[in-house]
Amino acid sequence: MTNKKQRDIEKQYSNAEFAAKLRRLADAVENGTRFEIQIAGERVYVPVSAEYSVEHEREGDEEEIEFQIKWRND
Repeated sequence: MTNKKQRDIEKQYSNAEFAAKLRRLADAVENGTRFEIQIAGERVYVPVSAEYSVEHEREGDEEEIEFQIKWRND
């Protein structure tokens, strides 16, 4: 197992960029293939075995939806 340094970033995308990434992700999930994405200069490979969830948060007058993808690097 490789030692990757910890990372916690958030990257903003235009509507068109975000839609394109979602389409590529949906295609990979539907086709049962690995998804790859570059975020802030680092290429990330999401395995077919990843778990997907949707989270909704509400605090005061703000709401947030997060699409989460989790997996373990074995």
